[in-house]
Amino acid sequence: MSNTPLIISAAIVGAELTRDTYPNLPLTPDEIAEAAEEAVNAGASIIHLHVRDENGLPTQRVDVFETVTEKIRNRCDCILQYSTGGAVGTPVELRCNPVSLKPDMATLSMGTMNFGSEIYENTEETITTIARAITDNDVMAELEVFDFGQLETVMRMVKKGLVPERHHMDFVLGVPGGMAATISNLVMLVNRLQEGQTWAVAGLGRGQLPMAMHSIAMGGHVRVGIEDNIYYRKGELAVSNAQLVERVVRIAREYDRPAATVDQARQILGLSE
Repeated sequence: MSNTPLIISAAIVGAELTRDTYPNLPLTPDEIAEAAEEAVNAGASIIHLHVRDENGLPTQRVDVFETVTEKIRNRCDCILQYSTGGAVGTPVELRCNPVSLKPDMATLSMGTMNFGSEIYENTEETITTIARAITDNDVMAELEVFDFGQLETVMRMVKKGLVPERHHMDFVLGVPGGMAATISNLVMLVNRLQEGQTWAVAGLGRGQLPMAMHSIAMGGHVRVGIEDNIYYRKGELAVSNAQLVERVVRIAREYDRPAATVDQARQILGLSE
């Protein structure tokens, strides 16, 4: 088992939740920045960032990303990772726009899929368009993989030079329409990676905790947060993103894998170069 410090990514908002489902959902720039600071203080080193407009709806507006980014930077040091997924149905040109602000990282979803009752569209043209925006702005890509076929797509598109060869991998498991959040699925995906490839797992819903625990044991990294899971345990809503981060920090400590500082996370990911 690896003793590498554990990179914890906090997915603090998301694009699908509303306050009807989760009353403590941060929506305004100040609320999102406060949630980011709390998550970092709890042990997160990456903030996976979606933003909301004045009506609390998901948006890819550059001005909103810029405002939220400034407020987070004023509160804490962290690796900012912009979502280029937006909400289901967001046009690709809008999904790309915030990357012009040159965050540390940006996500790149690697295939079209059923997403619950909706379709999350990521054609090869969409993938290459977003990948080009990420590369042109000298941003590190986190490739989001929801099933095994998408991992094969990564290998093929990297070989063709269509997506960045240097990237971080995130396995998003438990989405209805993607791979289930099971140990056997996680092991199968990780076994397909090249040696030295950094990776994390984001388990949705009840899969968040078991996927985090097994990633820690397997030498990977972890994404938690209310975007992926609003419950602390069955029937009990999480108080905050920080509470979900704190639990992972405690578990990781028992594995002798302390939460990575922001500087350590940059070094592990190669962002400090």
